[in-house]
Amino acid sequence: MQNDVIDLLKSHRSIRKFTPETVDQALVERLIEAGQSAATSSFIQACSVIQVNDADNRSQLAECAGGQVYVAQAPLFLVFCADMQRHRQACEMHEAEMQSGFTEQFLTASLDCALFAQNVMVAAESQGLGGVYIGGLRNQIARVAELLELPELVYPVFGLCLGYPDQNPEVKPRLPLPVVLKQDRYDNQADHEHLQDYDKEVRDYYRSRTGGNKEMSWTEQISGMLVKEARPHMLPFLQQRGFLKK
Repeated sequence: MQNDVIDLLKSHRSIRKFTPETVDQALVERLIEAGQSAATSSFIQACSVIQVNDADNRSQLAECAGGQVYVAQAPLFLVFCADMQRHRQACEMHEAEMQSGFTEQFLTASLDCALFAQNVMVAAESQGLGGVYIGGLRNQIARVAELLELPELVYPVFGLCLGYPDQNPEVKPRLPLPVVLKQDRYDNQADHEHLQDYDKEVRDYYRSRTGGNKEMSWTEQISGMLVKEARPHMLPFLQQRGFLKK
């Protein structure tokens, strides 16, 4: 049975090239309101969004993200921040001392951001926009926090480039459903075979996308990535921000 919402979700692609057309600010605000409508743990609403317009800041953020030029070039760039600062203010309004630093608070704030941002992306795509998430901001997260003047108990989770697409890439194939959807218990006995089939599909995808210049399977990509350190500076930074202390 056809469903327009499901079809839209399944058509998601990362868009990194945009037309010069600007995104109307009224639409930006509608997208953020759509993000606010996402589920939020215990009504905590722990996400703040910074719309970065300043060209110099954009260039510096692109550098922080490893030279991803579309951070500077996209018509719209948003930074999603896990924000527990306003909750401290809420406690102070009632002369209560906030107990902060708990891992659970870090998780709920980060998950709130992810749910919020996914709503924004889907809403944007429904309006003919495309975009790409920028986790690379965490490469130099302390510098990003300084550029955006983030206070304690706020950290940048990721960025999001948005604009009207100037490219039409193929949809990247996802893991086979049996690998992801388990019934009653975690059974991965057949996963190895499914992953071998998936490797062929991903290799064909990269070959087609790059005109034969890249041939890599999913397991090759993951095994190459996970033998390296994964931003070890994150823990001390987050602890300095007031997160993950207990």
